[in-house]
Amino acid sequence: MPKASETTLEIDLGALEHNFDYLKSRLESSTKFLAVVKAFGYGGDAERIARKLETLMVDYFAVAYGSEGVGLRNAGINTPIIVLHPQPVNFDILIDRCLEPCLYSARILKKFLKAAVEKGQKSYPVHVKFNTGLNRLGFWENDIDFIAERLEGREELKVVSLFSHLAASEDEKERGFTLNQIENFKKISREFDEKSHFETFKHILNTSGIINYPEAQFDMVRSGIGLYGFSNDPEIDKQLKPVVTLKTVISQIHRIEPNESVGYNRKFTSDGYRITATLPIGHADGIGRQYGNGKTHVSVNGKKALIIGNVCMDMIMIDITGLDCKEGDEVVVFGKHPSAEDFATTANTISYELLAGISQRARRVIIGD
Repeated sequence: MPKASETTLEIDLGALEHNFDYLKSRLESSTKFLAVVKAFGYGGDAERIARKLETLMVDYFAVAYGSEGVGLRNAGINTPIIVLHPQPVNFDILIDRCLEPCLYSARILKKFLKAAVEKGQKSYPVHVKFNTGLNRLGFWENDIDFIAERLEGREELKVVSLFSHLAASEDEKERGFTLNQIENFKKISREFDEKSHFETFKHILNTSGIINYPEAQFDMVRSGIGLYGFSNDPEIDKQLKPVVTLKTVISQIHRIEPNESVGYNRKFTSDGYRITATLPIGHADGIGRQYGNGKTHVSVNGKKALIIGNVCMDMIMIDITGLDCKEGDEVVVFGKHPSAEDFATTANTISYELLAGISQRARRVIIGD
């Protein structure tokens, strides 16, 4: 792999293909696969990631917002795209770019139907989301009659799928809750199909659901974090490969005497002679202040080096005492060792937040394609 000469996010499309193949191997051959590429492809490069997945014949993509879907269309992505959290201000462009909205409330249904009427649409594909316990977005079970009546005899919209979202599919202690969500979704699906004229496919499983509840794969599954190398299960993580590696370089080395401080607010004071290195990465790049002050380490030539002092906007300082390194050497912030999950855990957060927060100013490099 090429050595970094500046802060770089390396995106391994070979690892992406490996993860896709692994997740597919856990499914029935007829089960559709939706790839979640929101938030720049979990902090990577949504367009390059989607292009790769399109060659692997993924069935659907999902993004959070309309602008993300527009970006994929501008990049030449032709696979169907669900917009999970659309806003009415974007409905015209959703229709113009053939993006399929999630309808999650009476307000959104009414406004999207109005937009479809005004733009002369017929059988425009939409997806109806039901809330089965996450209590974030979605219609309630008792909204089925309203939806069916509102769309009865209307040619503008076609409901192509029903779906819901599991709240705790990675947590064995919440197995009862998850099974109850799945049963509620089955009941909702039966009632919706009885009361409407649409033939819909169904989906409820996320990555952890694919791993832990394969019996509930219905017609399609949705995977986000699993495609990028994480499953919320350490044993399954061993079967996956991290797609992104964040690298940077040593800009300058300092020799610190006893009782000297390092960084803002003098949060680190040396207890002896130490050697520190300054790296060109900071909280403006997604490595927040919570990772400083000896909580987290990076890898310098395969050896651990603690982040010391407060993380700055554009720089962090690390303790390289006793390590064989020099200015210009590459530093791995996270990748395989430490993994994004290991790195995030030190600050009591999760890999999702760390990955999605990597700044767009970090140079993206594609490998493994």
